Amino acid sequence: MSVLNFSFFTMDVFRNYILGGIYFSVILTAVATLGGIVFGTILALMRLSGKKVLEVPATIYVNGMRSIPLLMVLLWFFLLVPMLIGRPIGAELSAVITFIAFEAAYFSEIMRAGIQSIPRGQVFAGQAVGMTYGQNMKLVILPQAFRNMLPILLTQTIILFQDTSLVYIITAHDMLHGFSTAGGNLNSTRESYILAAVFYFVICFTLSWLVKQLQKKIAIIR
Repeated sequence: MSVLNFSFFTMDVFRNYILGGIYFSVILTAVATLGGIVFGTILALMRLSGKKVLEVPATIYVNGMRSIPLLMVLLWFFLLVPMLIGRPIGAELSAVITFIAFEAAYFSEIMRAGIQSIPRGQVFAGQAVGMTYGQNMKLVILPQAFRNMLPILLTQTIILFQDTSLVYIITAHDMLHGFSTAGGNLNSTRESYILAAVFYFVICFTLSWLVKQLQKKIAIIR
């Protein structure tokens, strides 16, 4: 067995192969998080509306998405949607749409729990001063729910960043794809995957530490 050699990993290799992949992974994480929270909040409100016409389809969507592996959803969208619309849509766009649609189901459950964690007295207080349901949610309930759920939302975002490595399977140029391409072109495949694992670990460990610090600050405020 040959000795590992990481000398191939130079600043030029980082700029030419890895940097673009990191950029896409970060952008995908940010866009999917923002889109997932927006649509997830809508789904959560639909499930809590008490109206079957809204609650049932939202429940089916959330439970359905949470029952299918992300990799399968990614492949279905990437392979089947172009067949239905008659033209390719690209690996990067497929990844963005799939991640938003998939993560919305998970963020929906987080937001639903956050909304339900707010004491009912807050709702009654808003109603007592003449607020409509929408005003109550916008001005009273959702701001508190977001604050309560912020550490969990950020933790889910870290998991989302890890999941971006799955877009490698549809040849999107993410961080893992960048390391893989560099290793393949420079005959250092094993070393490139080891370095990719190190990069993922350092990034996610750092973000996890920051979330823990945020949790401590929120606990002190409470």
